[in-house]
Amino acid sequence: MRAIKLILAYDGTAYAGWQSQPDRPTLQETLETAIRQITGESVRALASGRTDAGVHALGQVAAFRTHSKLVPDELCRALNAVLPRDVAVLDVAEVDARFHPIRDARRKRYRYTIHDGPTRDVFCRAYCWHFGRALDAESMHRAAQSLLGSHDFSSFETSGAPRKTSVRTISDIFVRRLRDCPVFRPTNAAMPADADRNAGLSSCRPSRDHFIILEVEADGFLYNMVRAIAGTLVEVGRGAERESWVRDVLESADRRRAGPTAPPEGLCLVQVDYA
Repeated sequence: MRAIKLILAYDGTAYAGWQSQPDRPTLQETLETAIRQITGESVRALASGRTDAGVHALGQVAAFRTHSKLVPDELCRALNAVLPRDVAVLDVAEVDARFHPIRDARRKRYRYTIHDGPTRDVFCRAYCWHFGRALDAESMHRAAQSLLGSHDFSSFETSGAPRKTSVRTISDIFVRRLRDCPVFRPTNAAMPADADRNAGLSSCRPSRDHFIILEVEADGFLYNMVRAIAGTLVEVGRGAERESWVRDVLESADRRRAGPTAPPEGLCLVQVDYA
């Protein structure tokens, strides 16, 4: 029996999240069906995290066990030939049988995208939260820095997913304004916007300078943690709360003190690290 590790990218728009559910399309079921078509085996595919309905991934990690003799390159090509067009296998590797995509993960990076222009961008609507009002990205970034380090993040956790502890360690967090829709960009390709490039355009025309990203890297995440952080930082960005309020929310360990949970379509799992 071989253990296989996959790196997946997917557009989560059409799916009810990762985990299999009765009578609803899910990414787990879609992947397991593709594996069965290729290998003839009914397998259980585990992922590094169970992304919710509408959430996307650039680097989800999944694993399964198989008797198939296909080498990784052959398996990668075969799976991509039968998977739907909104799911792709980026890499396949044979790993130690003890590998577990959840327990062995050391760090994860998520990206949340906000569009704060007055007019929705019809081409990016499935990949961002259209807030519709100008936000102060620099103020949001400064406020976010209070979340760095190890803390009890109960204020940013939606109930319903019990954990042994709500303490997590954020090693990197930033908010940045970009010149275009950043969903499919690697982190190091993010560039500041040029404020003059849309000068003279109609105010009703969607501007490519109205995208803001929040990126967070941590050793683990609570349920809806990134979306709750995004909703909280937006309260700062729109001027409803001061920057220091985010630290107050964190120290309160009270979800009721934080901002709203941002919509799922803006969230993307960027990367999972195992070393």
